[in-house]
Amino acid sequence: MKQFLYLILIFPLCLFAQVEPRQQDSTKVQYIYVEGDSIVKEAIDLKEVLVLNKLKFANKDERIDYLILRRKTLKVYPYAKLAAERLTTLNERLSTLRTKRAKKRYAKKIQKYIENEFSTELKKLTKTEGQILVKLIHRQTGKTTFQLIKELRSGWRAFWFNSTASLFDISLKREFNPMDVKEDFLIEDILERAFQNRLLKRQEPAIDFDYYNLSDKWLNNKSTTQTKN
Repeated sequence: MKQFLYLILIFPLCLFAQVEPRQQDSTKVQYIYVEGDSIVKEAIDLKEVLVLNKLKFANKDERIDYLILRRKTLKVYPYAKLAAERLTTLNERLSTLRTKRAKKRYAKKIQKYIENEFSTELKKLTKTEGQILVKLIHRQTGKTTFQLIKELRSGWRAFWFNSTASLFDISLKREFNPMDVKEDFLIEDILERAFQNRLLKRQEPAIDFDYYNLSDKWLNNKSTTQTKN
């Protein structure tokens, strides 16, 4: 389990010019220059904020399970975020290297760096935390851990580590599927609340889903099926 977790982290506006706002009646006014003419910009740019539903639990045990899931999700998300960042960096760097030998040497260098920096922490993960991490890696990269290992290593190595992980009830092929798996929705809900409370730094997912549709299905018991015209 420790070895496959190491691998996870390896795969890791020209047309307009704005001027400073001018004080006017205690309200800042911005101007935009368009070919020499100034236009007052009265609109205020705001970031989109998700309105989160209030969670409801059927009983005390359900609430406890949610809190346990929350603790584990907050713990492993930074590793999934790092995996996505490492994958982007690795692919960008590999695209600049011409020979297979140079690419192989660089990949080994990154592997050694990751193992030295994070091996101690990864050894502390439980099997349930490891499975959550596998799901979140799919959320952040758009690929399963099995696919990442297969692409950056070999199909045999991917098969081997998936078989080994199965001994710990962990599947490296597991995807993040909040639309069909309630636990995955709860993980997404935990992340959204953590982002808004600034407990975690947001990194946009690499897979598509709509949080409001998920909430309607799991919290409001509404159908998410859309009628095609």
